[in-house]
Amino acid sequence: MKNRVKTVKVDYLARVEGEGALYIKVKGNEVLDVKFKIFEAPRFFEAFLRGRKYYEVPDITARICGICPIAYQMSSVHAFEDVFGAKVDGPLRELRRFIYCGEWIESHALHAFLLHAPDFLGYDDAIRMAKDHPDIVKKALIVKKIGNDIMARLGGREIHPVSVCVGGFYKVPTKRQMEALREDLKKGMDLSVELLRWVADLKFPDFEQDYEFVSLRHPDEYPFNEGRIVSNKGLDIQIREYEDNFVEEHIPYTNALHSYIKGRGSYMVGPLARINLNYDKLWDLTKDTLKSVGFKVPCRNPFKSIIARCAEMLYSFEEALRIINEYKEPNGPRIDYEIKAGRGFGCTEAPRGALYHRYDVAADGTVLSAKIVPPTAQNQKRMEDDLRAMAPSVMKLPYEKAVWRFEQAVRNYDPCISCATHFLKLEVEHS
Repeated sequence: MKNRVKTVKVDYLARVEGEGALYIKVKGNEVLDVKFKIFEAPRFFEAFLRGRKYYEVPDITARICGICPIAYQMSSVHAFEDVFGAKVDGPLRELRRFIYCGEWIESHALHAFLLHAPDFLGYDDAIRMAKDHPDIVKKALIVKKIGNDIMARLGGREIHPVSVCVGGFYKVPTKRQMEALREDLKKGMDLSVELLRWVADLKFPDFEQDYEFVSLRHPDEYPFNEGRIVSNKGLDIQIREYEDNFVEEHIPYTNALHSYIKGRGSYMVGPLARINLNYDKLWDLTKDTLKSVGFKVPCRNPFKSIIARCAEMLYSFEEALRIINEYKEPNGPRIDYEIKAGRGFGCTEAPRGALYHRYDVAADGTVLSAKIVPPTAQNQKRMEDDLRAMAPSVMKLPYEKAVWRFEQAVRNYDPCISCATHFLKLEVEHS
């Protein structure tokens, strides 16, 4: 029995965006090998951005992801504004936060309740979960629709919005159009409180690691699209210093690059990282609700990322309502700027974590080179480390439960595999 070989295969991991595979080899309590393989084809966005005009890039990069297009647009426009010396503030800056609220709401609601919650309750999918928990699924769908409505109101449509541009927007809403969303936002905020309380009552595996959490941090607000890059282990840098501190490494068995901090190793980005590093910037209702359910920071259990995700969903409703209450129509939809040659850097917080862009631009606004580092690519090495730490105990479980727990651990990160290619076919060899 000691030399028995055990193999577990899951050809495709359900309830994630994209395709990939995992290989684990264990001998006794020793983990011999872990390979988290992303086998979805490379998409070459960085290559075919070369030669394009800067103003084409936001709409092109939005196509990297149908769930978080705003993040790709915002990271790109911030990078070009960095080159051109443009500073967007006032109502236009508020509108950028507003559309980001919509993206966080729709993305977090989708993942937490249609993709991740079934794991905690033993369901294969949200359809089966809805038979026993119809109210929860209905409430989550209502919340998601409100997030989509925010994106459509400001971006022109829900999927791949077309209003975001360098310097601001092509078109901005009137005060009356913003006010029309108020009642739905209030309803969504109340539902988000209920949904946050519900996920906090789920049963969470007892698993913690000594993570290095990385996110943006801003002195005055919970981070969406501005700030410094910080960690809980002393990192505190400007966005333009990203490549001086973070490394992408090609791994032969995957189509996504592995990221790590120079001299330190893997790190985590995403809701759990953000909330650990920016808890003090949450609005009062979100803080009070988290306190009432016993959630405390620092939280090092990745399975509780679903709580952090729902807390950010609630925060986004609070922030959206604040923006509506204070909104004054801008003098124009975008600011003026001078096109010039240079290198620009942008980093914003996608629902899944920090999203870094860097562009070299010619004097006529032509893109000479591009670098895009999605959050799932940054988390890939960290996911492998989690699976490696879990493997000795998880492999003692019955076959089906072991597979389930590994899949659940991957979904803690809400991986967007299509974004990461530059997921889960599971194969475990137990000897």
